[in-house]
Amino acid sequence: MADRLSSREIQDKLANLDGWSVAEGKLTRDFKFADFVRAFGFMASAAIEAEKLNHHPEWSNVYNKVTVNLVTHEAKGLTLLDFELAEKMNALV
Repeated sequence: MADRLSSREIQDKLANLDGWSVAEGKLTRDFKFADFVRAFGFMASAAIEAEKLNHHPEWSNVYNKVTVNLVTHEAKGLTLLDFELAEKMNALV
């Protein structure tokens, strides 16, 4: 199991992660795309990366917007896995 990060570690990681914030104990970001097809394409690509990490997001899609929430349930908080998946998602856009 991945170790839960401290508040300080989370803030340090957030400083280098564009577009993400922490809300209700989860790493969160809204992605906006030109249309539904691009939003869905992003989700398909992100799903492949999530599967490689065996770390799956809480997310939703409405038309051109994808809302992502990341948390490591087993650790009851944020871990390096959450930040690694967030970085991979950022690289996809």
